[in-house]
Amino acid sequence: MLQRLSSILLLLLVFISCKNEPELVKIKGPIFGTAYQIQYYDVGSKSYQKEFDSIFEVLNQSMSNYIPSSNISKINRNESVNTDPHFDTVFKAAKKIYRETEGVFDPTIGKLVNAWNFGSENNKSAVDSIKVDSLMKSVGFNRVGVVNGVIMKRTNTFIDFNAIAKGYGVDVIADFLESKGITNYLVDIGGELRAKGINLNKQKEWAIGIENPNFDGSQSYSKVIGITDKAMATSGTYRKFKVDNNGNKYAHIINTKTGYPTRTRILSASVITDKCMMADGYATAFQAMGIKKVDYFLAKHPELQVYLIFENEKGELETKSFNGFPE
Repeated sequence: MLQRLSSILLLLLVFISCKNEPELVKIKGPIFGTAYQIQYYDVGSKSYQKEFDSIFEVLNQSMSNYIPSSNISKINRNESVNTDPHFDTVFKAAKKIYRETEGVFDPTIGKLVNAWNFGSENNKSAVDSIKVDSLMKSVGFNRVGVVNGVIMKRTNTFIDFNAIAKGYGVDVIADFLESKGITNYLVDIGGELRAKGINLNKQKEWAIGIENPNFDGSQSYSKVIGITDKAMATSGTYRKFKVDNNGNKYAHIINTKTGYPTRTRILSASVITDKCMMADGYATAFQAMGIKKVDYFLAKHPELQVYLIFENEKGELETKSFNGFPE
């Protein structure tokens, strides 16, 4: 009898133990003109789908140029509206990257982005030097500020946070998961991601693939790395680009000094750092800088791990890692 009770107790303990094991939850869907996938381990397998949707709605209403009723859209129309905490956080980060990159990263380049049909507006008119010169008069993040929740800017200045807001969305979701006590997760929005802990099923760091710049739309990977307790963002020209009559490829990233699409040999820039928002902004800037300037910049910023894929002078693909980017 005692032996039987012991067996029953043992089975109950095993059952309770199994019920307390965290299980992998995967949630995915469309957002920000791309797709997201959120993976996390939770003892109760609780789904936070509704909470994620609510967070995305708040972020869109703050900073989406595609939504006419958003705060940023109202600001760009010079309507009277106070900024919100999300806008303020991204604004401050964008100002930091703007200053550090000496204006290579500039959120007021939005009208030129739209003019070249890389943005939220469908422009059907031709772009010539006269139009570029006119639109460049509205560019200059140094002339934009926030005072007591009110944006101070020129009336024709257009603010566009698309190059940094997606990374910020990753951070907000990651912070939400941590507030729920979740310590193993991977948040991915359109390739911008943040990871914590490990993939418990494999007992390894989260595996992340860095895509090769395939202009034909096919998918292959330059390398696969393990990442934990860090964020990574990748900016690439191989999905949005223009080709001139001489075969030169021009990136969807606009040169903030000239107003024209950037001619660059860098096809992909991946950045690892603590916050995805910062990785997102720096990756965009590095895409436009060129290899020599990136090399010089990163010598002063060892906290940024960077991996570049670029074309050499013969048109062959090469790669270069900085500051201990994972092999």
